[in-house]
Order: sequence, then C-alpha cells, then structure tokens
Amino acid sequence: MKEQLKKLKVGLVTLAVVTALSGCTLDGDDGKDGATGPQGADGINGADGADGQSLPRELAIEVVGRFAAGGVEVYGKSAAEIVQFHETSQSAFAINAAMNQIEVISLVNLPTVAVGNPITDTSLTSTAFTFPSSVTVKDANDLDQTIALGAANSVAINADMLALAVEGESKTDEGAVLFYTLDAMGQGTFVKAVLVGALPDMVTFSEDGSLVLVANEGEPDTDYNVDPEGSISVIAVTDGVPADLAENINLSSDMVFSNDTLDEEDYDTDEERRALLEAMGVKFAGPDGTTVAQDLEPEYIAMSVDGKKAYVSLQEANAIGIIDLDDMSIEVKGLGFKDWGKFELDFSNEDEVPSFSSVAGLYGMYQPDTIATYQWNGATFILSANEGDSRDWDAFSEEVRVEDIVDPDELNMLLSDELQAAYDASGADDGLGRLKVTTELGDADEDGVYEALYAYGSRSFSIWDQSINQVFDSGDDFEKISSAILGNDFNSAHTENKGDNRSDDKGGEPEAIAVGEVNGRTYAFIGLERSGDLFTYDVTNPFNVAFVAHNNNRDFTTDFELDDDLDNPCDENEGMDCSEVADSGDLGPESIKFVPAEQSPNGNALLIIGNEVSGTVTIYQVTEIQ
Repeated sequence: MKEQLKKLKVGLVTLAVVTALSGCTLDGDDGKDGATGPQGADGINGADGADGQSLPRELAIEVVGRFAAGGVEVYGKSAAEIVQFHETSQSAFAINAAMNQIEVISLVNLPTVAVGNPITDTSLTSTAFTFPSSVTVKDANDLDQTIALGAANSVAINADMLALAVEGESKTDEGAVLFYTLDAMGQGTFVKAVLVGALPDMVTFSEDGSLVLVANEGEPDTDYNVDPEGSISVIAVTDGVPADLAENINLSSDMVFSNDTLDEEDYDTDEERRALLEAMGVKFAGPDGTTVAQDLEPEYIAMSVDGKKAYVSLQEANAIGIIDLDDMSIEVKGLGFKDWGKFELDFSNEDEVPSFSSVAGLYGMYQPDTIATYQWNGATFILSANEGDSRDWDAFSEEVRVEDIVDPDELNMLLSDELQAAYDASGADDGLGRLKVTTELGDADEDGVYEALYAYGSRSFSIWDQSINQVFDSGDDFEKISSAILGNDFNSAHTENKGDNRSDDKGGEPEAIAVGEVNGRTYAFIGLERSGDLFTYDVTNPFNVAFVAHNNNRDFTTDFELDDDLDNPCDENEGMDCSEVADSGDLGPESIKFVPAEQSPNGNALLIIGNEVSGTVTIYQVTEIQ
C-alpha cells in the first residue's frame, strides 16, 4: 500500500511540472521596448600615460669629473692606461705605467652636473696603490721561486678582490698576476702572486669571481732572438683564495677544430694547424721557422655570462679564439676581410682634408684589440673594436706603403691592372700610395703581381655571434661622422694637432670598447685611440643597430708635439714641445669601463675612460634626454 502511495505522489509531482512548463508556452508576446533612458554622467578622466620615446633614444654624455696623473713628466708615458671600478670604495682605478703604480681615484662626491670646462678640468684626485718589484711564486714542482717584475699591463676587480697582471723584468720572461683584497678606501692587502705566461697583457674575472683569465701575448724581442709562445692562463679562485698555480691553455696541442669532417690526426702537427688556419683567413707574419703558438698573440679576453666560454682577440692574426673552460681548449676562427670596394675610406694624409673613395681590390683586416660580450635572446654576442696592428720589428716587418710595392728601389713588384688604375687615379704616391698594407697577403700566386691589397684594421666596430659569424659592422661610419663634425681635424694623431695625419695608417684607430645598459637599452661605447672620438651605438638588438652619439673631449686649436717612442716624449732637444698639452684635452683613449647606474656614486650610469698620452682619466655620466 505504501509503495502505491509513493508512486501516486511522484506522478502528481511530474504532472504539476509538465503543466507548469506547458503554461509558459501559452504566455502572450513581449511588449514593445520602452524609451531609451537619459545618458549617464561621464566618468572621471584617467591619469595621462607617459610619453613614449622613439628609437634610438637620445643620450646626454657629459663630463662630470676628470683626473690628471701629472704634467710634462708623464705625457706620452701611459700614465692612465687601463681603468676599472671598485664599488665598495666608489673609486676608479687606473694603471699609471709612467710611475708603475695604480691611481685610486675617489668618486665619492661625484656631481650630477657637467664640469665647467671638460677639456681642462682636474677636479678629481688620487692616492697611490703600489706593488713590489719582485714576488715569490710557486713553480710546477710546488717550489718557491722569486721573479723580478717589470711593467703592470692590466688590472681587474671583482667584488673586493683585485688582480694585477705584471710582465717579467724582460717582457719575454714569464710574468705574474698579483692578487689583493681591497678595503673600504680602495687600499689593498697582498694575498699572493701566481706565475703566468710571457707578457701578460690583459686580465679579467669571470662574473662570479671563481676564475681569472690572463691573455699572455708572448711578443718577441725586436731582434727575434727570443719569441715566446702566446697562451691563456686560467687561475681558479675558491672561497676568495686564488690557486697557487695557473692552468695554461696553449695554442698548439690545446687547439681544436669543430669541423666534423676533420679528425684529431688532421691537425696534430704544427704544419697542419697552420694550413687549416690560413685556409680560414687567419694571417701569419713572422720569420721562417716560427710556430703557430709563437705567431698567435692573445690580446684581450671577454667572458660569456654563464662563465663556460671566453673569447680572446688574436689581433695581428685577424682572428678570435673561442675558449672552452670545461675542457680547457681553444678554437681559432679567422675574421675574414672587409671589402673597401663596398665602403669608402680616406687613405692619404698628404691632402690633409677628408677625401673618401672606394677601391676595388682593397681589403681591411679587422684585427680587433678590445672585445666585449653581451646577451640578446639568451645568446652571447661579441663586440670588437677593430684597431688593426702589424708585425713591425727590427728583425722582421710586414708593413709597407703601397708606393713601395711598385718602387724599383723597394719591393719592385706590380699591381694588377685594376689596382694600378685606382692607384693612378688617386694621385699615385700622394694618394693610394700612402696607405700602409701587409706584404703577407695580396700576391696569392706569388707571380710578383699584387691582385689585392690588405690594410690594417677596418676603421669600425663589429658584432659577432658566438660562432664568430659577423652580424654587424659599422662600415665607414666613424670616418664619415668624425669628418663631418671635426672637419680637417678628423683622423688626427694623439701626439700633435696637425689635422688629417693618420688616414694613411689605420685612421682614428678604434681601440677601446665597453657595453652597458641605460634604462633598459644596451649601448656600445667605442673610443678611437688616435683622434679621441667616442662613438655610442644602440646595440640592444644586434640585428638592428643604430648610431646614437659622438663626443670628443679635445681642443684641436692648441699647438703641441710629443713622441711617445722617445724615452722622454717631451724632449725639447728632439724638437718636442709639450707646453700646451694640459690645455689640449684627452689624448689617446686606451680603455673604457662602464659603471651601471645602480653601482654608480652619483646614481647615473658612468663611463670611465683612461687616456694614455695625456695621462688623464675622464668620467662621463650617461643619461637619457627626456
């Protein structure tokens, strides 16, 4: 009975639901829409957005401080060569080769407004940081040995540790890296010295401070009686303590080739390595019998961000080496050649005015000095300042003017018909004949006719990918921009104000390069050693580079002359006159250190530039122009 009542209740509920739904379908049509109501009040206006900026952004690059290492006693003696920054003491460090000490330049009260006269300002002062004339180092047998030291060549700072690269008493002897811990005033406490290769020319830390790398240039003496091998020294730093011994990467058995078509036995002799390197555009120049390791002279090292690889410029050889720090090997890549038939250059100093031409058959060897690295989209890119350099020693020289190639009393050789026509059209001896080129390249078939000419440097800066493929070159920008601004003073030497007197050599000579970030954009700063120009480029995207600014902190109206090949560059008995050098501004920018805003004493990004001829250190601040 209960089950029948339950079924009856469910049936009644179901009937009620169906009836209700059916009733919905019997409703009448909706009525017409009512009239539109009145417009509501307007909302409150939001805050204005910030104005956007077009690219490239305009930068203000202003001198906010300047230091002078001395007067006539230091001019032309590299009194302010390599510079660094120590954040704890808020100091710039500069190697003073004239006095063989480091200048510690306080930037504590650095202003944010430009100095009154940037060319003659000497508002900054220094204290001296000295080092001994000999040190005790460990040898491979863990025995102590004392070595005499010569000149300091390079300095690097990571946190509160300083590494100083010093050559031996003779530059062909082994050198040392001296380690110090720095206090809050920038003064150092000696930790130890570590033996490295011959002529340690550049030293750098990995970003985490766990490794120190040294480029041992290994130059010969001028008579080639002694020609040490170039090498890379790697010094491990553990818990702030450097290892007693460096591990050395040599340029013979530690050299590798990544080409999968090659086996190790294809390059296990010096002759095989030389042939492979020459085929990829590496230039060798030296007396008969020199080895690959003797001819490759490491110049400057830049680390990858992850610390697994490093890149070293091999300037005279027109190459860059890729150092693998896991297996301690090096792969050398030739850089190829710049075709001056596609760009224009001024190749003569006789006309003393800017005069640009393209020359088919004329090429530039990039031959970078300073290099730097940065990242884009997670990949490493290498910036190079393509200065150029020759082997020019008493016992061997590859350097010759084009006019000497065809001079019967000199090389007594011929130019190809195309080059001869360009030579004649340019003004012959006073035109293309003035340009310095190498004798090691150009006559490939050795028939006595130069089919091509190869000049030193490329008067530009370049960007290379991590495999050393070129992705950008500034072309003929430097000379074109400098001449437009400086007129006849472009391509000037740093030892006198005589106008266009470096066009026949390597132009303004891009020497120093640094990279840094300002308000989210990445910039390259390139200093020209001879003319003193400072160029700034936006390199945020290495495939979309843009010129941003040109600066030159030099007065070209003064009258002076010095010779940095003399023991006394200002020797009046040799006809020199340095009386107006102090009024001439910065001469010979050799190095640039970028300091990001978050580390800077005045809160703005800084450039610290060491000028070796004038012996001055100049501090620029870099800000966006709003």
